[in-house]
Amino acid sequence: MQTNQSHVQKNRYGHEIMPFDSVQEAWFWFIQAQQARNEGARFSAGCGIVSRPCEPVDILNILGRLHRQRMITRDHLLVLRHYGRRQMAPDRYRAKEMRAYHIWYEALERMQPALERKGIVAPQSNGFSLMAAQ
Repeated sequence: MQTNQSHVQKNRYGHEIMPFDSVQEAWFWFIQAQQARNEGARFSAGCGIVSRPCEPVDILNILGRLHRQRMITRDHLLVLRHYGRRQMAPDRYRAKEMRAYHIWYEALERMQPALERKGIVAPQSNGFSLMAAQ
């Protein structure tokens, strides 16, 4: 994982805070954090190997808001959860995953502006398209 150092911030204690390089990276982190929490882990801000600009609940709140605004549908949520738990995006070349592939990237594209505005994901200044990257 290469991080663009221009987006590294410092928190009030002087520790570096690194935004995620992509929405997909943020989503996989969120799913892992939620699974750990469901298994009884407790979280303390700034205690991880890498300090992140958010807590898992921040991503959950953004997702909830997008769902209430009908930008993220139930299908998006189901695909995000399924492939997030697998820690792997759907494969567009597998017949059984083609539909999920399009739903997955549509959801990530809809989440991207909100995550960038909050500083959770580093801005994609070149008009980066999630679909084109795959």
